[in-house]
Amino acid sequence: MKTLLSTVLATIIMMFLPFTNFAQAPVLGTAADFVLFSTDGAVSNSGISQITGNVGTNIGSNTAFGNVNGQMHSQDLVTAQCSTDVQALYSELNSATPTLFPSPLLGNGATLTPGVYSISAAATLNLNLILDAQNNANAIFIFQINGPLSTGAGSKVILINGAQACNVFWKVEGLVSMAAGSTMRGTIIANNAAIEMNSGDTLEGRAIAIIGAITVDGVLAYTPIGCGSPVLTGPVAPELGVAACYAVFSSNGPVTNTGVSFITGDVGTNVGLTSGFDALNVDGVIHPIPDISTAEAAASLLVAYNNVNTYPEDIELLYPAQFGRNLVLTPHTYVMNGAVTFTDSLYLNAQGNADAVFVIKIYGAVTTSTYAKVLLINGTQAKNVYWMVNGSFDLNEYSIFNGTIIGNTSAISINSLATVNGRALTTGGAVTTAAITAVASPIPGDCATVGTEDIDVANGTSPVSIYPNPFSSKTYITINNQVLINNAEVRIFNILGTEIKRISILEQSTMVSLSEMQNGVYFYSVISDNQVIQNGKLILQ
Repeated sequence: MKTLLSTVLATIIMMFLPFTNFAQAPVLGTAADFVLFSTDGAVSNSGISQITGNVGTNIGSNTAFGNVNGQMHSQDLVTAQCSTDVQALYSELNSATPTLFPSPLLGNGATLTPGVYSISAAATLNLNLILDAQNNANAIFIFQINGPLSTGAGSKVILINGAQACNVFWKVEGLVSMAAGSTMRGTIIANNAAIEMNSGDTLEGRAIAIIGAITVDGVLAYTPIGCGSPVLTGPVAPELGVAACYAVFSSNGPVTNTGVSFITGDVGTNVGLTSGFDALNVDGVIHPIPDISTAEAAASLLVAYNNVNTYPEDIELLYPAQFGRNLVLTPHTYVMNGAVTFTDSLYLNAQGNADAVFVIKIYGAVTTSTYAKVLLINGTQAKNVYWMVNGSFDLNEYSIFNGTIIGNTSAISINSLATVNGRALTTGGAVTTAAITAVASPIPGDCATVGTEDIDVANGTSPVSIYPNPFSSKTYITINNQVLINNAEVRIFNILGTEIKRISILEQSTMVSLSEMQNGVYFYSVISDNQVIQNGKLILQ
């Protein structure tokens, strides 16, 4: 009862204290980049953990971590410097003059305001502890605990009124043990002791051990943002040029669809045939055979690939065969050296920056599981996500994929009921789709005029004019420049890309009759001296 009364009394007194920023922000140095670090001790993981920030030890090893959204360090120059910075940080926290002396039992719904708190013995966090910055984003909370710190299952540190995890510090003289399902905010330093995080725990901050091991098991841990940390923007988005007009494209290989696919954007290939797409389900131009647009797209795509291939990598994901698995990535250039097996979900977190760019470079084939998902959170946009793949790409059934795939001499297969919010482009290789949805966004405003114009007779700026179009049985193809009549012909294709008619052009205006055909959409290609001078649609109604 006395303990409860003391806690209530302390809480009431602190609620009426005048607003004060009780401490200066400690200096973290290189420790700011680490989410898990030990100056001397093993850092190990079990289960599937989502880690954002560097992981390392200056004496010991890192074991059993899958892909980490950060850099792994062990006994190198970075860890040596970090150890020095951690010792300085510990000394600064240890020397802060305490102003408040709460009960060792923290939480139970209590609200604390900024200050330096000293607890003379082992401390326990139970239920909710609320840290109230009183609308001062620079307010500092320091907890000096002269003994171990443990949390109860499901306990939480909650930040309100501008409090930030980057301004919360826990200096603990003993073991830090977080029970399953706990949520901690702030930088934890355990002096001469270990740190244990269990299944379902969340840490927004850092876990740092001075001479002690760190073990985590199926946790979510990430370095906090704010307090002057840089806003992540990622690399510069590559320019796609005319290739941006396409949702599905190969520079050199057939592009084939089966089933009912819905496409927003152009579809085509620069070498081979495009077949199986229903024009009624394509909000864009189907290029049944190579033309001016596909040639320009192929050239643009090669430039884009070569550009992305030179991007320096920020982070290497070390376990390509374990990609996905609820991993969270932030705006960076990533690289994976090896074949990728993508399972479950991947989260791309723009951290509130809608212009942030993600580039994932893969030197190997990519295979996804059924129902694999690339999920966009906190402002991430599909138009700002790019996947450079040096190997085949197989998107399995029912998967949802966000971003532009830039394959290099790579076959791309997008299987039944998969969705691509972006583009599937390759510099060479077959592209096959089967009852998919693909949306290229945004589509440049001039795509409709790139080598695919249908111009009426009144407009003589195009090489070829079609009039009337739509038509009921016949139309006229007019060559606007008589020089192009030499060795000219028009080829007509159905929506499957099959050639159904070929007509030689011997004079400036040539009649084309499709009276024997069913009403619908057809495609034409006008060729002069073995060069495609114009493609477009014919609508028979």
